[in-house]
Amino acid sequence: MLAVVGGLFIFEVIALAYGEQPAAVLGDLWAGTWGTGYGIGQVLFKTTPLIFTGLSVGVAFRAGLFNIGAEGQAVLGALAVGVVGSSLPESTPAVVAVPLCIGAGFAAGAAWGVVPGMLKARFGAHEVITTIMLNFVAMAISSWLVVTWLVVPETLHTRAIIEPARIWRLEAFIPGFRGSPANAAFVLGLLVAAAMSWVLFRTRVGYDLRALGLAPAAAEYGGVLVKRMTVLAMGLAGGLAGLVGTNFVLGYKYYHEEGFSAGVGFLGIAVALLGRSHPVGIVLAAMLFGTLSQGGLAINALVPKETMEILQAVIILVVAAAAGISSRRRLQA
Repeated sequence: MLAVVGGLFIFEVIALAYGEQPAAVLGDLWAGTWGTGYGIGQVLFKTTPLIFTGLSVGVAFRAGLFNIGAEGQAVLGALAVGVVGSSLPESTPAVVAVPLCIGAGFAAGAAWGVVPGMLKARFGAHEVITTIMLNFVAMAISSWLVVTWLVVPETLHTRAIIEPARIWRLEAFIPGFRGSPANAAFVLGLLVAAAMSWVLFRTRVGYDLRALGLAPAAAEYGGVLVKRMTVLAMGLAGGLAGLVGTNFVLGYKYYHEEGFSAGVGFLGIAVALLGRSHPVGIVLAAMLFGTLSQGGLAINALVPKETMEILQAVIILVVAAAAGISSRRRLQA
C-alpha cells in the first residue's frame, strides 16, 4: 500500500508538471480502465500474461532461484503454441486441439527452463547469468524459425491456428466486454494460480521447493534432493512462462508474431516481487500492473503514457527497499 500511495504521489507531481489537474488525469485513468466494460476487458487482457510470468518467477523465488528467463521461455512457448495450432488438421475437435496447444506451450517453456536448472545443478552455474543469456538465444531461435521456415509471406508471423484451437473471447459471455481482446486465457491463469497455490502449500513437492528456498543445507539434511528439485523448479517456472502464448496466440491474434511479448517476462519479476511470490498476491499484483499498462493509453491525451512506467518503477523501488529492510531486521533479530 505504501508503494502504491508513493507512486500516486509522484504521478500527481508529474501531472502538475504538465499543467494538468491530477483529478482530471485520474478520472481519465479510471474511465479507461475500470470505468467501462471495454476498459475492464483490456485490463484483464494485459493482466493475463503477467499472471503466468509472475507465477514463473514466483515459483523460482520460492525455491531460492532467480528466473530472469521468463521472457525467452514465453517466446518459445508461444512459438510452440502457434506451430502446433497451425499444424493440426482442421477436423481436430476443440477438446483435443486446445489442450494440445496449451501442453505444447508449457512443454516448450519447461524444456527451456530445465537448461539453466541443469547447468546450476551440475556445474553450479548461476541461474541469473544463464537465464539472461538464454533469453537472447530463445529470441534468436524464434526469429530464425519464423523468418526462415514458418513465416507467412510479407509478414513476421506464423500461419493462423485452426479454428477449433481458438479459445473463447469473454465478450461472448459478458456483452460489456465487447470489442476487448480479453479471452478465456484469463480464466486459465486464475486456475493455474489456484493449482500452484495448492502445489506449493499442500503437497510434498511444494514443501521441498519452499524448504530449498529457505535453507538449502537444512533441506538437503532433511532428505530433499537439492539438485533434482533445482531442475524441477526451473522446469516448472519455464512451463508457466510458456503459457503466455495462450493469451496472444489462442485467444487474440491466432498466430505467433515476432515481438509479441513486449517485456512481459521481465515485468513478471516485478509482479512476483510485489506479490511476495504467493499465487494470490501475484494475481493481484498482475491486475495492478495490467491496470497501469492500460491506464497509460487512457491518459495519453493529457500526459505521456510513459508516466505509468514511472509509476511502475516507483512501486518496484519501494517494494524492493521494503524487502531489503525486512531482511536486515530478520537477520538482526
